[in-house]
Amino acid sequence: MHLKHYLLCALAGFAAGSITGLFGAGGGMILVPLLCWLTDIEDDAIFPASVSIILPICLICLLLRAKTGKLPWQEAMPYLIGSSFGGILAGILGKRIPALWLHRVLGAMILWGGIRYLC
Repeated sequence: MHLKHYLLCALAGFAAGSITGLFGAGGGMILVPLLCWLTDIEDDAIFPASVSIILPICLICLLLRAKTGKLPWQEAMPYLIGSSFGGILAGILGKRIPALWLHRVLGAMILWGGIRYLC
């Protein structure tokens, strides 16, 4: 990997980490388009690659928030349980959904979220 390309990928990771750390989510929305643009990863592997990058970011953010005492464990637990089952289901079904449709759904969610937060 050339130095320029490596630095672009590191910058994409920095952007994803910053967005996830600040807002608690959204790093994947940054990573998916950048992984498509900056890498030769096949379309059907982009979303799993994004998740594998986001996982350590989330763990680091979780540890830092827990260290400062700013983590509402009791309120978060029902979401953790539900999201675990959702992640399992998505991991199973995600392989069967064409990458083009995953990109379209992600794009629609980004647009919907942007409009929702602007209004």
